[in-house]
Amino acid sequence: MLTTARELARRSQAAAGAGDRAGWLALFADDAVVEDPVGPSPLCPDGQGHRGAAAIAAFYDSVIGQVETMRFEIERSYLCGDEVADVGAIHLKFPTGDTMRVNGVFTYRTDGTGRITALRAFWEFGA
Repeated sequence: MLTTARELARRSQAAAGAGDRAGWLALFADDAVVEDPVGPSPLCPDGQGHRGAAAIAAFYDSVIGQVETMRFEIERSYLCGDEVADVGAIHLKFPTGDTMRVNGVFTYRTDGTGRITALRAFWEFGA
C-alpha cells in the first residue's frame, strides 16, 4: 500500500515535534521544497522556499531546531490525490520561555514513493 500525503504529514509533524532532525529530513525527496511560510518573509527573503536536501537541512537548523517544543493541532485535514491540506495550528515554545501559536494551512505533496516533494505553510508572519 502506498504512503499517503496525510501519513507523510503526520510523520513530518511527529519528527519535528520530537526534535528528530534526521527522521524529518529523511522524509523529503532530494529535490523537495519547503516554503514556510509561502512567499517572502524574514525566514526566506526571496520567497522561493528552501529547495534540495542542503537547503531543507539549513531550514531545519535555523527554524525548527531553535524551538524547545513544537506541537501540531490539526483541526481539519483534506486528502486529495497526492496532496493533503491540514488546517490548524502549531504551538511553539522557545528556550527563552516565549510561546507562539501559528494558525494556518499546511500542505504536503508526495511523489507517490513515500517521500515529500513539497511542504508549504500558509500563515501570516506578522499575525
